[in-house]
Amino acid sequence: MRIVIIVAIILGMVLFVLLNIAAREMFLRIKEMKRKNEYAEALKESLNLDFTRESKTLKRVEIKEPKARILCVDDEEVILDSFRKILALDGYAVDTVETGQEALGLIQIHDYDFVFTDLKMPAMSGVDVAKSAKHMRPDIDVVIITGYATVESAVECMRHGAMDYVEKPFTEDELTKFVRQALIKRQDRIQRQLKAAVHVVGPTETEAAVRDEFSIPGGVLISDGHCWANVQEDGTAKVGLDDFAMKLFGKIDSIEFPNIGMNIKAGQHLFSVNQGHRRAHFNAPLSGKVVKVNDELRAQGGKLEHNPYGKHWICVVQGSNLDDELPRLKIGKSAVNYLQDEIQRFQEFASKDTDPELPADSILCIGAIARMDDSHWEAAVKKFFGS
Repeated sequence: MRIVIIVAIILGMVLFVLLNIAAREMFLRIKEMKRKNEYAEALKESLNLDFTRESKTLKRVEIKEPKARILCVDDEEVILDSFRKILALDGYAVDTVETGQEALGLIQIHDYDFVFTDLKMPAMSGVDVAKSAKHMRPDIDVVIITGYATVESAVECMRHGAMDYVEKPFTEDELTKFVRQALIKRQDRIQRQLKAAVHVVGPTETEAAVRDEFSIPGGVLISDGHCWANVQEDGTAKVGLDDFAMKLFGKIDSIEFPNIGMNIKAGQHLFSVNQGHRRAHFNAPLSGKVVKVNDELRAQGGKLEHNPYGKHWICVVQGSNLDDELPRLKIGKSAVNYLQDEIQRFQEFASKDTDPELPADSILCIGAIARMDDSHWEAAVKKFFGS
């Protein structure tokens, strides 16, 4: 009898869970259907609205809490009709116009996430729209609409700031998939963007990474080669990468630690970091003997990401010439000024030495060095880290 009761209780619990899952699924389906109906109603309502006061050929579908705001420009009305219908039903707010001049006028008064522009238009080409849109609003992502025969020209547009191109004719599934992927890329890029600012953090904040700014813990010394050193009363110093190096690399795949007992002079090679098949050497900020390496970090394979301070030190050096060498390192305001100068220097390097057409919003971001090809990666490492 007791077994029967236990079985009944278990069956009851399983049934409750299944019913709960089913109810949740039904709720989500109803919610999705309601949302789709709202999108369809917005699309239907847009057909009766007149926006010619803003632009002669403007047609607009306004969605409540859209996934993104999109402006489409094409001289073929059938293409614009497809964009409005397909994208509005997928949850995007969509404006469409038939000329580049109208598009640029709207960009000046509205906040768009994307501009889709046809490449071949009679009055203004897609190249000119892309250049002008990125000049006026660097934060907007431009996508080129092109036929198969002009893919080469579309790729050329990407040198002027366009993020990608979409070929016509396209199916509903192809367009929605493309826009969803473009939105993911945009959100990822925005998340990776860095401010050209340096944030000083207190001792209790050293374990919390400041994602969109460069940081320095108060009291930490910074070397010219972008290592940090935290000197203790006994003359030992924990040494690691500073936040400038960490953010521009984005992710360190492994670290080549120094040997315990090795004697080192300031400015000599102390440790290396690996990113894929590429290696960067970092020089010692202080002279002395390596007395310890970070076993916890080594146990993780030397992988390092986000925050390079606090417990993420690489080795401990017993200083042998601190009186002479400490004044050469930077602390406090001088460290902040140094990093700000280095940020500006990197922006100039990335825009002039790698690609003069690189969009401004792509220069300073997490992993900026990692995105470079081998030759420019090596040039950046040599210029900023001295290896």
